[in-house]
Amino acid sequence: MLDHDAALVLFSGGQDSATCLSWALDRYSRVETIGFDYRQRHAVELEVRHGFRQQVAALRDDWAGRLGPDHMLDARGLADIGGTAMIDSVAIETGSHGLPTTFVPGRNLLFLTYAAAVAYRRGIKTIVTGVCETDFSGYPDCRDDTIKAMQVALNLGMETRFVVETPLMWIDKAATWALADRLGGKALTDLITEQTHTCYLGDRTHRHDWGYGCGTCPACGLRSEGWRKWQEQAR
Repeated sequence: MLDHDAALVLFSGGQDSATCLSWALDRYSRVETIGFDYRQRHAVELEVRHGFRQQVAALRDDWAGRLGPDHMLDARGLADIGGTAMIDSVAIETGSHGLPTTFVPGRNLLFLTYAAAVAYRRGIKTIVTGVCETDFSGYPDCRDDTIKAMQVALNLGMETRFVVETPLMWIDKAATWALADRLGGKALTDLITEQTHTCYLGDRTHRHDWGYGCGTCPACGLRSEGWRKWQEQAR
């Protein structure tokens, strides 16, 4: 029996998944998280995620009571396949298939499958992921059609009724900042700025108004532009 008031959040330690975690804490009485080590170049995201979990739970008394265990899984088989700028020392550019070299084939499909297996064992009905089709790099496994197809496949394959929620699917990065502000105010947006990591190169030495990062990779570009747009809209 799946708990309709429980959610499992795919939480990488980045801005989007941190916002999704906050979104879930605002809606479900039991929230657990899952993360993946796939030997990513920006593995620093795995270091910051623990601090964010602790601090986001402290923002509100009800959130503290709702945040449950974290599950960290080994997905390093993706690194053995290789050939992506997210794992290897490959230039970030458009690849031979017309997709960015940061695209890791099958990554989100694998992550959702693992998440569903954990949710099955934990009796959790809702799986939350921060994929987005509005502000993204063209990754096909972030598209709404892909996620809907995965939900069908997971439910058929496990003979259950999971719901895969995508709170950010149709909003841009400015709206993602605004969503965090609505959920937790300045305390949450400050926490996301300081304690999450998005930069593909794993740069935690350069501090910008929007957080840490190299400031030049596509992930930094989306995050910084979203922050700038959100700030302008808030004036």
